[in-house]
Amino acid sequence: MSDTILSVKNLVKTYPNGVQALKGVSFDVKKGEFLVVIGLSGSGKSTLLRCINRLHDPSSGDVLFEGENITHLDSDAVKSIRTKIGMIFQHFNLIPRHTVLSNVLMGRLGQMSVWKSLFGMFSDEDKSNALKYLKLVGISDKAKIRADQLSGGQQQRVAIARALAQNPSMLLADEPVASLDPATSHIVMDYLRKANQELGITIVCNLHFLSLVRQYATRVIALKDGQLIFQGSPDEITEEWFRKIYGDDAREVRVN
Repeated sequence: MSDTILSVKNLVKTYPNGVQALKGVSFDVKKGEFLVVIGLSGSGKSTLLRCINRLHDPSSGDVLFEGENITHLDSDAVKSIRTKIGMIFQHFNLIPRHTVLSNVLMGRLGQMSVWKSLFGMFSDEDKSNALKYLKLVGISDKAKIRADQLSGGQQQRVAIARALAQNPSMLLADEPVASLDPATSHIVMDYLRKANQELGITIVCNLHFLSLVRQYATRVIALKDGQLIFQGSPDEITEEWFRKIYGDDAREVRVN
């Protein structure tokens, strides 16, 4: 059995306004990796993640997940695939007036029948697992508090727990710490690494700060103008590569 969980092959995405966000991107992701995608804003990082989980339809190319080509699946099949691919967004996407526990349980909706999901009929097992994942991200004591009463870092940890409640085999994280301060960024990244190492979930994460990349990534790919220009270990990103990726005037910013 292959140890490759994701294969992206010659992926192209052209938007209706003519902007070509991805220009033939190809790479593989092995099971259990913590792959980080880097590049300037507008390099295609977010588009790449959205094409992988079919929030955006690729213009051409293929995305193979667990050996299945998911590029041209119909909406029902896409819904099924998305239960195996968790997604974490920059702005958390929680339901503010719902409790923390209720938000985490939303991760189970994709695996429930329509009528059960309409009435929020979650099983005892679902509730037990939701509490388990809240404990994993260090926030189980907030289970009964409304989501909008939490700090940004706490909300992002709820979003991680919600994604874990899907029981995914892969987690996509689109700039998960972009709106957080440096100390909170490390806390959130620590919990993503915990999910990776303790639960064996493959992570594909977009990040800006190279210091975080060096600390958390097992492997890195870099996009520039929609093209893949680097793939390797974090240690291989020399100053020369940094300038190729970010431009000659860029300086590496440390997040301590």
